[in-house]
Amino acid sequence: MRPTSRLYHLALSNVHRGTAFEQRALHVLQDNMSMELTRVGGRDDGGVDLLGWWWLPDTRAATLNRTETGGETKVGLSTPMRRLRVLAQCKAEKKKLGPAYVREFEGVLARHSAFSLNTTLSTSSMAPPVPTVGVLLSESPFTRASLLAAHSSPAPLVLIHLPPSRSASIGAAVWNPALAASNGLLRGEIELRWERAVDGGDAGADGRPGL
Repeated sequence: MRPTSRLYHLALSNVHRGTAFEQRALHVLQDNMSMELTRVGGRDDGGVDLLGWWWLPDTRAATLNRTETGGETKVGLSTPMRRLRVLAQCKAEKKKLGPAYVREFEGVLARHSAFSLNTTLSTSSMAPPVPTVGVLLSESPFTRASLLAAHSSPAPLVLIHLPPSRSASIGAAVWNPALAASNGLLRGEIELRWERAVDGGDAGADGRPGL
């Protein structure tokens, strides 16, 4: 095989690998994190591979409902859902993801936020812009420096590791104070916890994040 042909096939293989990882990430987020996403990856994607909404319970808008059943009055709590804009970037790298990837993603989020604000101001709509959360997904683990960079970032971020050996499992998921703290976007009202299957088996394979 000629060198140019070998490089072409290598590049094509990397493209297929990246596309497969984006599709896998989309399904994992929709199945495990209550997100509705569309894949937008491509040459002109602006650094965004997945775009959509994250549906979460709005605890501050919860209301009491009273129902009459068989002469008894039952009181229940109704919690409406609210949505957050999600921008996701997928990295199918073989090496661990360093802080440069986090800083690059911060720039993507900043550009998108500025564009959304300008669009809102240029229209007659008085509705406030929907808050945006950045989700960075990696097939390889994150370095300690990248986790520290995400933790100190002013942008609401979620970092998710999707190991290549387990197609449907999440290896790890963390979010930063800008998203989850009491003064963050979620106001400390929602926790990210790790759920494990009760029927035994490998703990790493059976675990997944829950809200």
